Amino acid sequence: MAGIGKTNVARLLDKAKISYELVPYEVDENDLAATHIADQLGENIKQVFKTLVLRGDKSGHFVCVIPGDEEVNLKKAAKVSGNKKADLIPMKELLPTTGYIRGGCSPVGMKKPFPTFFDSSCECFDYIYVSAGIRGLQLKVNPRELIGFTKAALAELTDK
Repeated sequence: MAGIGKTNVARLLDKAKISYELVPYEVDENDLAATHIADQLGENIKQVFKTLVLRGDKSGHFVCVIPGDEEVNLKKAAKVSGNKKADLIPMKELLPTTGYIRGGCSPVGMKKPFPTFFDSSCECFDYIYVSAGIRGLQLKVNPRELIGFTKAALAELTDK
């Protein structure tokens, strides 16, 4: 894969001996949606996951990884994370909290580990895509290996 530099995410997975593929796509600054990425990759949107950072009223920050065409159900997310209520963090807090920018937030390699929850639909697939930590690069990876590596839990996080 000439021309694609290893991201911190890739280095962490290499160290853990987890196999993955880095898949570049064209960034559209005006369309950072996962649907755009799925179209670019020619993949099922249900396999292109987005990483959301939330703040619970009890636990503080936690991470939800959900299919790209879905919205997180805040009540379900709060419940699985041990909170009464939870909200997405403001966009301006994303970089200082995680080290990642919008459109390049990965569940791997945040500034510090946060409790992480993957939508249980990821188990239906042999591989899913998540951000490789920068815009324009996706990580194609086995969801079970990624869940094990991030010490995540599976949960129902959307209304589907």
